[in-house]
Amino acid sequence: MLREVNRLKLRLGAGTSLRAPSRAEGTNKRGFTLIEVIVALTISALVVLVAHQLFAAVAARGRALTAARAALDRAANARRWLAATLLSLDVGTEGASGFEGRPNRTAFSAWLLTPDGWFERRQVTLGADRGRLVATLSSGTPIALRDSVNDVEFDYLLEPGAESRWVREWVSAVSAPLAIRIRIATPGNSVDTLVFLVKERG
Repeated sequence: MLREVNRLKLRLGAGTSLRAPSRAEGTNKRGFTLIEVIVALTISALVVLVAHQLFAAVAARGRALTAARAALDRAANARRWLAATLLSLDVGTEGASGFEGRPNRTAFSAWLLTPDGWFERRQVTLGADRGRLVATLSSGTPIALRDSVNDVEFDYLLEPGAESRWVREWVSAVSAPLAIRIRIATPGNSVDTLVFLVKERG
């Protein structure tokens, strides 16, 4: 019996005891407390919230930039359309109407490019309508050239040069002014002035 105990001691190694581990030794590994979990979740939520606000701000600025670019493109297209229309003005020829320029609106005939690719003579009326500068055509839908318009005034160039003379009205069946000046009053008491040359006086 003594011999077997000695053999067992040799197998286990010198100084090794056969006792069961105590309760304190079994709980050396420590887990997360409830407070640590709550703090970690709070920090994670704050990070997600800040990231969401940053992405929302970037998206809002992107939408504002897109809207501003579209507004600039629309304004440039409106100016190009007005310039091309007034340069193709037709007055004093057979089948064309006269030029009627009033302080708040202008009506004339012009050769306009159709969607099918050819030019067609149409009656054009420019004026303010429901807070917009609108070109009304004899056929087709009206073209909104400018939004947020409080008032529109037209002037007509009678004589060129250093002492150029502008008149408030020009009504003629056979002639047109040298140029048209459009003053657009917008919200905020600002006035935009556009000047367009006319192809011919008649």
